[in-house]
Amino acid sequence: MSGSALSDPFEQARAVADAVLYEGYLLYPYRADAAKNQLRWQFGVLVPPSYASDAHGEYATCQTQLLAEPGPDAVLRWRLRFLHAVTRTVEAATPDGWSPRDSAEHDGVLHLTFDETVEQTVDVEAALWPLADAPDDLTPFAVPGGEQIEQLSPELRLRRVRRPLQGALRLRVERLPGPHRQTLRLTCTVENRTDERKGPFLSLSDVEGSLPNAAAAQAGAGGGRSGRPEALRSSLIAAHSVFALSAGGFVSALDPPEWAKAAVGACRNVRTWPVLLGEPGRTDAVLSAPVILYDHPVVAPESPGDSFDSLEIDELLVLRTLTLTDAEKRQVRATDARADALLGRAEALPPELFERLHGAIRQLRPAAVAVDPFTTTAPWWDPGADAGVDPAADTVVIDGVEIGAGRKVRLRPGGRRSDAQDMFLVDRVATVHAVLLDVDGSTHLAVTLDDDPAADLQVAQGRFRYFAPQEVVPA
Repeated sequence: MSGSALSDPFEQARAVADAVLYEGYLLYPYRADAAKNQLRWQFGVLVPPSYASDAHGEYATCQTQLLAEPGPDAVLRWRLRFLHAVTRTVEAATPDGWSPRDSAEHDGVLHLTFDETVEQTVDVEAALWPLADAPDDLTPFAVPGGEQIEQLSPELRLRRVRRPLQGALRLRVERLPGPHRQTLRLTCTVENRTDERKGPFLSLSDVEGSLPNAAAAQAGAGGGRSGRPEALRSSLIAAHSVFALSAGGFVSALDPPEWAKAAVGACRNVRTWPVLLGEPGRTDAVLSAPVILYDHPVVAPESPGDSFDSLEIDELLVLRTLTLTDAEKRQVRATDARADALLGRAEALPPELFERLHGAIRQLRPAAVAVDPFTTTAPWWDPGADAGVDPAADTVVIDGVEIGAGRKVRLRPGGRRSDAQDMFLVDRVATVHAVLLDVDGSTHLAVTLDDDPAADLQVAQGRFRYFAPQEVVPA
């Protein structure tokens, strides 16, 4: 593989990929002294091999495995993106040289010692068919370290240091056996190969009670190099990959065609999750990220910008940010340039844009009312108000089979909902207890899982799981 300028699919993926890149970068209230910001960067962290540990949940590699149907001369373009930690230290002049400080003030501006990041990318490309069933193709890469000095005054400066990183992108291309020889299975592995000497590893997650600050954890036992903050400075942080094919397309890992379901089910994705990118129907680009997404993800157009809590509610975060005191806002501005920009954006958000954050209607459809509320004394929302429905006796036809209370179904939750927990229910067998209609005329099946030991208790309490007919098949 060789370096190449990558364009269209990667630029289109940037908004979604950036939301992944900065997930958890700095959490509300966006201050360096907040307890939650003492343990930073939880997603997609690839530590140096010397720090990798199953016991601490820290790893040096991640693997994406997906199916592709490439054209005859198809080229795979692979872009790895990650954050590179930069140690920003406030230093004051002393007779013996420059001495680090936790904080200092210059011209009314507060400066703090804190870790920043810079974005890094590694771009490679490979013609796929010549690599089919050949040995793994390995592309080592190196990211240089560096040091920058920002002189605030003759007595005060900011020193920024980033360590060099080494890594590799490994690509294995295999033809599927049997009749699908024109389909390739791609195994794409990202490796952190940084040769970093490890001190005593002190994971903050092992400490009971209040979290120590990052500086104390960094010092470790006896002042030696130790702790997760030390490992992060030689890590690939929030690492994720974008893949694009010059000809052909990828097979969805979430909703594969019938012929590919077994092969997709055999794919092993380790610490990463591949989804199709672009508008629905497009298959030539994939984002493989350390968070669970659905195919064709998009950033809500109402979002005013990065909040770093990507799955939180923008309106709530903006409101909370505006309630910070002046002293807290000063701490936010001193913590990180991105936090400063977020705060400025929240303070300057026009009323019409803020109002958009309150909610959005994505689609409209006619609502079917099961009963005329003016012809009955029962509440319109009461199932008993409509004698034409009976949840215990009603049925719905699924794949030519009449399904009602007492029937067995196999769960196949799909893209209708946004609950990532549904993946744990795929192919589980359940018993239908009722067929329900809501006030919009939609049908729902109330079920309990057959292998759930608490199913009888749930039935007694009237607690069920609900699925649409298109999310189940007859068992």
